[in-house]
Amino acid sequence: MNSPDPLTDRYRPLKSSYSETPVLVIDTEADPFEILDAARQRIRAASDLLETLYCLCFKQADTSDIPNIVSALYLLTQDGNDLLDIARQRLPKLTG
Repeated sequence: MNSPDPLTDRYRPLKSSYSETPVLVIDTEADPFEILDAARQRIRAASDLLETLYCLCFKQADTSDIPNIVSALYLLTQDGNDLLDIARQRLPKLTG
């Protein structure tokens, strides 16, 4: 019978990783409010980048910048989403 691996249960790799071996992981036993802060930081950075892009004139942008911008937005939002998923699992359930 296979028993769960405590290390893989505790440390979850970010989905944005391009490698087979996880380098960046989320400590699922960290304080949920710190996990939320990390998620907020990444989502805020993505939002700020989108706001900046909204205000810029795209006629001045180079077409090679678009993949770089998309990649940065993907990493920030995917990591933020992964962090939110962990925080949601860790926060106490509110009864209403």
